Amino acid sequence: MNPELAAELFKNTIVFSLYVVAPFLGVTLVVGLVTSLVQAVTSLQEPTLSFAPKILALAGAMVLLAPWLLRTLSEFAIACITRMGTMAH
Repeated sequence: MNPELAAELFKNTIVFSLYVVAPFLGVTLVVGLVTSLVQAVTSLQEPTLSFAPKILALAGAMVLLAPWLLRTLSEFAIACITRMGTMAH
């Protein structure tokens, strides 16, 4: 494997991992912002109120995005496995 191919594979893996994680980070960010806004408005500074909604939203996003996530990860794995034959040359 030449260095250019290794660098390209590394870059593709990093970009793909960001692509897969972005929806979950977005959901957690939005729920965290809304929760913080509600806590600021009501002056209620309970740590569980900021943690529990994020966990529930993340679990819901995982359930809703599971088919997309599995399909995307399998396509990436298939693409990597099919490229392995060309990497030895």
